[in-house]
Amino acid sequence: MNGQSSKLPSQRPSPGKRCFTSKAIEDAIVEIKSAIADKELAWMFENCFPNTLDTTVHYYEKKGKPYTYVITGDIDAMWLRDSTAQVWPYLPFASKDEKLKKLLKGVVNKQAEFVLLDPYANAFYDDPKKKSHWSGDLTEMKPGVHERKWELDSLCYVIRLAHGYWKTTGDKTIFDSRWRKAMKLVVKTFKEQQRKDSKGPYKFERNGVNPTDTQCGRGYGNPTRKVGLIHSMFRPSDDGTIYPFLISSNMFAVVSLRQLKDIFSTVLKDNKFSAECDKLAKEVDLAVKKYAIGTHPACGKIYALEVDGFGNSLFMDDANVPNLLSIPHLGYCNLSDPLYRNTRNFSLSKHNPWFNQGLYAKGIGGPHVGEKKIWPLGLVMQALTSTDKKEILYCLKTLKNTHAGTGFIHESFHVDNPEDFSRKWFAWANTIFGELIVSLYKNNPRLLREKLPR
Repeated sequence: MNGQSSKLPSQRPSPGKRCFTSKAIEDAIVEIKSAIADKELAWMFENCFPNTLDTTVHYYEKKGKPYTYVITGDIDAMWLRDSTAQVWPYLPFASKDEKLKKLLKGVVNKQAEFVLLDPYANAFYDDPKKKSHWSGDLTEMKPGVHERKWELDSLCYVIRLAHGYWKTTGDKTIFDSRWRKAMKLVVKTFKEQQRKDSKGPYKFERNGVNPTDTQCGRGYGNPTRKVGLIHSMFRPSDDGTIYPFLISSNMFAVVSLRQLKDIFSTVLKDNKFSAECDKLAKEVDLAVKKYAIGTHPACGKIYALEVDGFGNSLFMDDANVPNLLSIPHLGYCNLSDPLYRNTRNFSLSKHNPWFNQGLYAKGIGGPHVGEKKIWPLGLVMQALTSTDKKEILYCLKTLKNTHAGTGFIHESFHVDNPEDFSRKWFAWANTIFGELIVSLYKNNPRLLREKLPR
């Protein structure tokens, strides 16, 4: 690593082998790294923050229009969720770097194209001729689709990026006819998945796999009472829901619909569609407040992760975002909201069945990786939603002490053995770690001046 001990050599590709280089990001790395007292943490930041740009993006232009294909890392496919989360921390730097701005605009355009291809799919290929490993799934697979798991948050992330890009850069040209068509398809899909009149066009089954990788009810999921909430067959972890009303994703949808209302009223002057978005946001929000709040025997009044509208609730939290822990970060409520505080305390306690604690760490995991494993994403989100110095420093210390010598953030690791980890190249985790460090540099720089113990 430049300027650091030879024991911490840079893990980035050499400049000539990087997929994309942004001067604004490179300048930020130098500036922020110099403010971090802990040399190992600074080294991790330098490796992780640019990882999406270094290794996962492919920018090109078609008829003068920018497109950016963003793979997740070790899987050569573009998830709508991951691609937004991977580039989100670069938005504040876009106005300083025209090349970076065009790259981000390309992600918005690419996502809109994928939504128009199939709003129910979660992951896609740039090459429609590429054959998916999941082509045998019992759902309507189309050329160019890698996987077709209906995850409500996927479409929310598409809106989040477009709205964030506009608010950050002031560039309204992204809202072209193709993007507008995609957003109207998004809202149509949300309404279809309220399932007021029928089960809708989507179903999904996968033969001979772990039960979390498929859906019951002949592909439609468990029964629900139609109360205005939006069904999601899968969580952001790609695991199947038990009760189809995934509350954290419905909360995210409320935020996203409000963002669409903002765009279509302020920029596009389409008051009819803006009103449609506003009405749906209010309906879903009202249903969340009516059906998603329950009383936990140990933690009191909290949000459930999943409900069915009949009165059944699932009290747990999963590390993947959106989860209940993350809802202020996504804009649904304030950090100080009493109901959120109670829910957060539950998520980070032994009462959450997927909260794990061991010799090296404690934090939230999930069914996707099994017991005794936690997701660094959860630790990052814990820090991003905390105002407590000791808690934030604990998260930083744990992230520093569990990268297994790689200098990168992984999908998950065993709480008793960090070298037992999954996914060596997982760009979302790397970039959101960078987002945390940038956030601390801007809002709480004194915490970066502390040396972290082992």
